[in-house]
Amino acid sequence: MAIMSGIRACVFDAYGTLFDVHSAVQRHRSRLGSRADSVSAQWRTKQLEYTWLRSLMGRYTGFDQVTAEALDFVLDANEVNNPELRADLLEAYRVLDCYPEVPTVLAALRSAGMKVAILSNGTSATLETAAESAGLRDSLDQILSVDALAVYKPDPRVYQLAVDSLGVPRESILFHSSNGWDAAGAATFGFRVAWINRSGQPRERLPDAPTVELTSLESVPELVGI
Repeated sequence: MAIMSGIRACVFDAYGTLFDVHSAVQRHRSRLGSRADSVSAQWRTKQLEYTWLRSLMGRYTGFDQVTAEALDFVLDANEVNNPELRADLLEAYRVLDCYPEVPTVLAALRSAGMKVAILSNGTSATLETAAESAGLRDSLDQILSVDALAVYKPDPRVYQLAVDSLGVPRESILFHSSNGWDAAGAATFGFRVAWINRSGQPRERLPDAPTVELTSLESVPELVGI
């Protein structure tokens, strides 16, 4: 693996990159039965669709509400009428499991003097809760939310937020995302980008491509020369 020179900050998307978005449904799998995998996949898809549509419509609302509205659509579509399960799924989404390599990788980057941050569609409060529950907060310099801008990724203003907040030029930031569309958006903005392709998806047919494709975050310290 070729080492990327000049990287001064590592910025991470949260959902799907650091935190397993499917772990919420997994905790309540028995209550959904054979529909569990489908509900989880549909919930994630609808959640993302709503962020893009709200940005286009100029009707921003926080990610917690988007997540709840996406879940309501999916439960209705699957004929699941269970208010207690709905509440439990939303609470589980606040404290998602992180992927196993994440704590070690973030700690190694921070210990080496790298600036480390989250840049996410999530609300500030929920991201703080997720980071604390996963034991990641001490390895993060900043948690940056789109709430400050009232627009969702991949709007370029979101990526600019990391540049402004960290005081690091865009070309010195390595941005990490498991979402191909997010990786493409960050590359278009001018970040160097590691696409964490955990599920072996094909590359998006969008204008700009990530700098490197990985299957997990495990090799990121080596990638930046740590």
